[in-house]
Amino acid sequence: MSELRPASPGPARRMDNPNPAELVSWKPRVNPWLIAMTVALAAFMEVLDTSIANVALPHIAGTLGASTDEGTWVLTSYLVANAIVLPLGGWASSVMGRRNFFVFCIVVFTVASFLCGAAPTLPMLLVCRVLQGAGGGGMQPMAQAIMADSFEPQKRGQAFSIYGLVTVLAPSIGPTLGGWITDNFSWRWIFFINIPVGILAFILVTRLVEDPPWIKPDRSRLRNMDYLGLGFLTIAMGGLQIMLDKGEENDWFSSGFICFFAFLFVGGMISLVLWEWRQKNPLMNLKLFRFKNFAICCFLMMLVGGVLNANTVLQPQFMQKLLGWTATNAGMALTAGGIALFIVMPIAGFATGKVSARTLTVIGFSMFVLTFRYAASATTLDMSFPAASWLRVVQMLPLPFCFISITTAAYVGMPREESNQVAGLINFARNIGGSILIAITNAQVTTRTTWHQQHLQNAMHPGSIAFQQQSRTMAGFFGSHFGAANGTSLALANLYNQLNRQAEMQGYQDVYMELSWMSVGLVVLAFLLSKNRPGAGSGTSAMH
Repeated sequence: MSELRPASPGPARRMDNPNPAELVSWKPRVNPWLIAMTVALAAFMEVLDTSIANVALPHIAGTLGASTDEGTWVLTSYLVANAIVLPLGGWASSVMGRRNFFVFCIVVFTVASFLCGAAPTLPMLLVCRVLQGAGGGGMQPMAQAIMADSFEPQKRGQAFSIYGLVTVLAPSIGPTLGGWITDNFSWRWIFFINIPVGILAFILVTRLVEDPPWIKPDRSRLRNMDYLGLGFLTIAMGGLQIMLDKGEENDWFSSGFICFFAFLFVGGMISLVLWEWRQKNPLMNLKLFRFKNFAICCFLMMLVGGVLNANTVLQPQFMQKLLGWTATNAGMALTAGGIALFIVMPIAGFATGKVSARTLTVIGFSMFVLTFRYAASATTLDMSFPAASWLRVVQMLPLPFCFISITTAAYVGMPREESNQVAGLINFARNIGGSILIAITNAQVTTRTTWHQQHLQNAMHPGSIAFQQQSRTMAGFFGSHFGAANGTSLALANLYNQLNRQAEMQGYQDVYMELSWMSVGLVVLAFLLSKNRPGAGSGTSAMH
């Protein structure tokens, strides 16, 4: 670890004509771990806001005189803006410098957070959430890119453990924190709490972070901005997010509304790829996907992001809907998983310096196979709080090994000057995967629940001895309390309610088993990664 040296409050050092020796020997002026914690603070604030508003939507809608359906646009507007800006970090850094862009994003996010909390109407809140999402979209990839360049290759995995902790832990505690703030104060404070964190992050980043010599601002790229590429990206991400958010509500592709936005997504993505591939200075350097290792890492990270977000939605959703727990209690059950991450993340980060990323990725996805099978058996209607907490711990254990190893492997063999683009694209893949798999798993829970309802109803007929015995027993019980005339109807209603709960429980179990089989496929795919030397950096010599 390098010695901590005080940083001057002035602008970051810049080398206009660095020679090769300076490029190789460059190190940040301050302890890189201090830099990592500084940028992680800003990233944590942003990732937290992707989920903290979820449980507050009814309160927001009620206060601003909007319907619950209209209130969901508070989430959608943020996610769309976030997804659009995420892959643009590389281009924006080339225009204004990476540190300057990171600081700019912090300022936009912090100011927009204040405006969100003070918004008097829903339209005003939505505009401010778009600004907040745009500011936040640049913070995640820049934080990761700054960490990648601040550390020597052999310590990079340990640094990414801090970033991994941020991206995995923040969505887990977001609903719990948001519910507690909303219940005890006001929904407006879920936005106001960002202000002191944003100010602290601004001060620390301006004093501690600097750009490496191979990153030099080029203002001319602003005049030659790829506006058409930005337009295609906006159309594609807007279409995808609206399709996913409203798909289940509108019965998916049986709705012309959903088909329209699906067409926008597909058409926008195809146009974006064709256009960006031919540009000399593209917003998104899609030619990086010609590196096989990087392309596989992006696909694997898309599914890791999907698994993380699906897990974070499925378990508390099951606990609230079928077990009757409050949002706060359901969120508290996830806390044990956060504690497990604090323990396992540094271990996984250390392991990346000793074991190849491919091996760790295979281990991580193999663990996912087992944890999802365990989740399928542990998800029952009599699940206790300790059992739910332990389930969350088991679900979190594989994530550090997958997340850190894939992130580390994505930089192997890549040109150092492309670190901003690498970070932007792999974070873009993770967020897209999260949105898609949340929608797919929720829809699949509904589909499998319906199948199990039909299957279980076949056993509820007068000729079934078990059904006759159970209905007579319950009719006698209800009849003794509410009168014989009501006993039979109450018994049937209770049996039907039990059937629905049992069917939905089995729907969740089926989805966990499907995720387990998906993980088997990911284990196979992980073997396609290049087997890098542990701790190796850029360049093809790092792989064999």
